[in-house]
Amino acid sequence: MPPERRSRTRPDRRTRARPNQKTRMKPDRKAGAGPGGPPRKAAYSSQRRPPARPGAAAAAIAVAAEEERRLRQRNRLALEEDKPAVERCLEELVFGDVEDNEDALLRRLRGPRVQVQEESGDSEVENEAKDHFLPRKKPVWVDEDDDDEEMVDMMNNRFRKDIMKNVSESKLSKHELQKRLKEEFQHAMGGVPAWVETNKRKTSSADESEEDEDDLLQRTGNFISTSTSLPKGILKMKNCQPANAERPTAARISSVQFHPCAQVIMVAALDNSVSLFQVDGKTNPKIQSIYLEKFPIFKARFSANGEEVLATSTHSKVLYVYDMLAGKLIPVHQVRGLKEKIVRSFEVSPDGSFLLINGVAGYFHLLSMKTKELIGSMKINGRVAATTFSSDSKKVFASSGDGEVYVWDVNSRKCLNRFVDEGSSFGLSIAASRNGQYVACSSNCGVVNIYNQDSCLQETNPKPVKAIMNLVTGVSSLTFNPTTEILAIASEKMKEAVRLVHLPSCTVFSNFPVFKKKNLSLVHTMDFSPRSGYFALGNEKGKAVMYRLHHYSDF
Repeated sequence: MPPERRSRTRPDRRTRARPNQKTRMKPDRKAGAGPGGPPRKAAYSSQRRPPARPGAAAAAIAVAAEEERRLRQRNRLALEEDKPAVERCLEELVFGDVEDNEDALLRRLRGPRVQVQEESGDSEVENEAKDHFLPRKKPVWVDEDDDDEEMVDMMNNRFRKDIMKNVSESKLSKHELQKRLKEEFQHAMGGVPAWVETNKRKTSSADESEEDEDDLLQRTGNFISTSTSLPKGILKMKNCQPANAERPTAARISSVQFHPCAQVIMVAALDNSVSLFQVDGKTNPKIQSIYLEKFPIFKARFSANGEEVLATSTHSKVLYVYDMLAGKLIPVHQVRGLKEKIVRSFEVSPDGSFLLINGVAGYFHLLSMKTKELIGSMKINGRVAATTFSSDSKKVFASSGDGEVYVWDVNSRKCLNRFVDEGSSFGLSIAASRNGQYVACSSNCGVVNIYNQDSCLQETNPKPVKAIMNLVTGVSSLTFNPTTEILAIASEKMKEAVRLVHLPSCTVFSNFPVFKKKNLSLVHTMDFSPRSGYFALGNEKGKAVMYRLHHYSDF
């Protein structure tokens, strides 16, 4: 503390008087008496003088504050004499005159207050609160470089170079780059994500939501439910371990099929083997392998009840039947009445009653699944390209090499209808949906026509619901999923030529296949699991690639 502050006079605490106020001199009651009299005793505490009024105390505090301010000013001036002239000038420019007190400095830094008009209708409390807000000040200087938008180099970055449209876009501004990245994201995702549209709808319908809330509180019901239909655009899925990971092979996968009842998948290849795997999506442990000597598998299928496995070869007329319950392999060397030299392509009816074998010269033969005996034969013009049963096993759809489709009745073995597949010159594959709604036909030009099944039965020139033209080579495989929400199409002439079509919108899922994560190579066969949402594809590199889709309840 400065010596001036210690040496200054303080107010008398007993009398509570100011230092410059004159006080009466009272005789010492302990040492002596007044003039002319004997010494008196000190008075009791109850007889002492009452304290001064509160006004006197306030005046004493004011005098002390004034004295303290005067001493502070004197010390500041003493310090200012030791400072250089340049420093004092700078402080005056920034903080103002040194003679100003601290309150004036704070007022200057705070700036002028915003005047609030009384006519605004605000309350006194609101007006007082507005007085404490500082006004927005103008910037001291403006940097001209801030107005120039920074340019981003596109050539020296391999990720940015991929999104360039032409050579002139070697440099883009940050705003243009952000816009370009947004376009690339929407293109990769197949459009604007659903959560963006949801937020827009919520923002635009804020008032309507309040009314809906009032209506919601006035009634009861089950409001927690999930949609049963598969949305289009983006297919949510995850990659799984290959189905044949525990028994890899270098030969081409000719057939993959899920068991109709159990969580089992069958993988057949040209290495003369048929293997069964337990499907769990993680390790897929092997259950059993069947080796057929000198019998490269062309096609293998489960029976409708899942108790048998049927297999044919590329150059043989023998049909092998493996009884899974008894563990026996039964070869069928010759079917009575069947004069085909090679038995390769066949179909099993959904009800498990019939076996359909495609022959040569336009013939296809109907056999009994139980006895493996010939029931009857049917013939079409040209070559038989592909056949399939309807969902009720009462009709057969046959596609010819001339681009025509025939509809046959199984019981009477008569042709019910015949029409030309629109735009097709050479048919390759045909498939019917499980719910009996669609029939899909493919051709060698890569076009897949989707028809209504009723129009195929009644009209002589039916028009397809939609023509899928996402592939440019011949589509060799067509498969509907069990819920008739997805149609899988594939071509064995080009790598990664696989597409999944959403039904009933007949639009292709934009995020399948994922080329960077899965090398599908040339796909020869594919299948959907009946209930657990798995999708398997067999390629020429010996892998049974497998995915699991999101929209099933047990996902």
